[in-house]
Amino acid sequence: MRKISKLQVTGLSALIAVTLAISAILAQSSNGQSDSPKPGEGKGAFGWHGGRHGRGMRFAMIRALNLTDEQKAQMKQIRQSYRERTQPLREELRAKMQGLRQANAGGAFNESLAAQTLTETAGLRAKLMGERFKLRQEMMAALTPEQKTRIEQMRERFKARHAEREAERAQQPQIQ
Repeated sequence: MRKISKLQVTGLSALIAVTLAISAILAQSSNGQSDSPKPGEGKGAFGWHGGRHGRGMRFAMIRALNLTDEQKAQMKQIRQSYRERTQPLREELRAKMQGLRQANAGGAFNESLAAQTLTETAGLRAKLMGERFKLRQEMMAALTPEQKTRIEQMRERFKARHAEREAERAQQPQIQ
């Protein structure tokens, strides 16, 4: 069995992290739940802590944009189209990853199978990412210039708050 370099381990770890993040996003977008917030969601200024995977933040942003009924219907249609376009990709990706999990469930890690599966899924992930960018562009096209400006302002506030939290964490003494 050949040795794995640190670079390969780092690359594989990064790919697994991306896999988990994409899986969480796909699970959120394909769960078929309604767009109405659940009780307890939307807590905080923009609902950062409300809902699963930032759903509370999404609802807060939508409310802040004051979308017209026509825009809401258009957004719903865009999301439905996205789900239909990506369903085969998501199913194929899910099947490949399930096969990898099953193959490695016995406790022995099969490096060659993992590398092969991750290589095969990289193309699927890239296609899904492209579809996600396309979804965002379609949704942004449905907004007025004022709504687009409002979104950018909210993003800047979020980035500033995130930077503040990171700075606070960096100043806190580390427990060892």
